[in-house]
Amino acid sequence: MKFDDFWYVVCESNQLKSCKVLQRTVLGEWLAVFRDEDGNPTALRDRCMHRNSRLSHGKVSSGKIQCPYHGWVYDKNGLVVAVPAEGKDFRPCHTRRTLGYDTKEQDGYVYVRLTQNPTEKFEPFLMPHYKQPGWETVRVINRFRNNVTNCAENFIDIPHTASVHPGVFRSSMQQKLEMTVERRNGSVFAEYRNETNNLGWFARFLNHQGYEIRHIDSFHMPNVTSVEYDMAPQRQLFITSQSVPETEESTLVYTDVTYNYGIWNKLARPFIYWTAQYIIHQDVEALAIQWEVIKKYGTHFANTPADTIHVFVESIRNKIANGEDPRNLPDKSVRVNFWV
Repeated sequence: MKFDDFWYVVCESNQLKSCKVLQRTVLGEWLAVFRDEDGNPTALRDRCMHRNSRLSHGKVSSGKIQCPYHGWVYDKNGLVVAVPAEGKDFRPCHTRRTLGYDTKEQDGYVYVRLTQNPTEKFEPFLMPHYKQPGWETVRVINRFRNNVTNCAENFIDIPHTASVHPGVFRSSMQQKLEMTVERRNGSVFAEYRNETNNLGWFARFLNHQGYEIRHIDSFHMPNVTSVEYDMAPQRQLFITSQSVPETEESTLVYTDVTYNYGIWNKLARPFIYWTAQYIIHQDVEALAIQWEVIKKYGTHFANTPADTIHVFVESIRNKIANGEDPRNLPDKSVRVNFWV
């Protein structure tokens, strides 16, 4: 198993307009992403095979992309279908073909898979309740100067919230929480107990009667985290992040905040968008500092029991990095107490 066996978001569907080309990087590979003549997404290596210009700087016409340097034209399969300098003497040749990648469009996202021969036919992660009646989704996109593993761990880490997001998300109250962390089949699940009102600015709106919250965090190989809060009927929330590896130290994160607040759904949108961006910008700064230290001193963590969820995530990503299937790891469940 390899990281390039999986599907990665390269853009939102509505970003990929007809006759527009987007420049993207996934796992260090440069991509030119556009729509073909049928409106389907296409991804080619962002390199003209002629004189090494970048196709993403060219233009798209009738579902084909033209290099900005000498005008070579490529179709959706990466085949050169026109060379201006050859005029009427041009003849298509199968050796004149740049590398193309499989694409999928799902839940309002465009996905790309880099491998030509996947070890297994995985599917993109299904976004919870996307476009379902009674649910709203707010999407935000942010770039982190850190790797996928550290980003994913941050998104499902409770202890940092009181320090990095004081008052906004949580405050330091020294409340005792219980957590059951389970690793199984390439995923990690953490279920929390004893949470009630430590929810930051919107605690009274989200859980004004102080019910115990059903809260589950999860990680799904290789790069998806999901945070689920069920506070009461019509007070439900999912925060799902897909961390796309651009390079070893650059991760582009697509986050869906999907919620059911009943009659407040539409009114809540601007507040949710602003709050999500505010919190994520704080995480961007925190993870940039972490990466500076990692580059100087290396990755040496002094873990506490509350970090069990991170240890499990690392075990899964390390297996994939070594070309192994993390689903072969033994199932494991740990119960932990910690304070926030």
